[in-house]
This record gives sequence, C-alpha cells and structure tokens, in this order.
Amino acid sequence: QGKLVESGGGTVQPGNSLLLSCEVSEISFRIYTMGWYRQVPGKDREMVASITPSRTRTYATFAQARFEISRDNDKSTVYLLMSNLQPEDTAVYYCKATRPSLFYWGQGTQVTVSS
Repeated sequence: QGKLVESGGGTVQPGNSLLLSCEVSEISFRIYTMGWYRQVPGKDREMVASITPSRTRTYATFAQARFEISRDNDKSTVYLLMSNLQPEDTAVYYCKATRPSLFYWGQGTQVTVSS
C-alpha cells in the first residue's frame, strides 16, 4: 500500500510562490507516474501537472506558464513549484502515484492565496 505525504502548503499573498513536496514510501517510486491535482469545495478534482518515470511533463492550461513539476527518484519525492499565485489557485492540492490499474492518493495540503 503506497503512502504519499504532501507538505509545503500555506497562505500566501497574490504574486508569491510556494513549493509543494510529496514524499512517497512503500512503493517503487521511480516506476510510477506522479501527478498533482487540486480541488475546491463543490468542484471536481482537477489535474494540475504530471511527470512520467521518463520525466515527460504534462500541465493543465492554467499551470503551463506558472507551475513546474519535478521529481527526485533518490528521495522518492515529487515537487510542484508554483509561481505568481492568484486567489483562484486556492485549493487543496493532492499528490497521486499512478501505474496501469493502480493508483494512490495523498491526504492533501491546503494552499490559500489571499491578500
């Protein structure tokens, strides 16, 4: 059973940056596609960015110019660097590990962008 623990969330002012981390254990991190998702109350969870084992990156349109996903296989950790944050980025951010027919979610970390 995979264990994913997110960290790095918090409250920031518009225009600032945050670095989210997701540390993974109990599974072979390097063979999983890792993704970041976000969810606000009353809405569906949406994909923010993903990175494959070969480091191919995919971004949601809103994330392409401001967010960067990366992974460190030695640390079994995936990161999401978010820049120029805006109030509409306020959400709970979740980490997901995916293989064919198998996936694990973290518990999420709250990001609030407010002046």
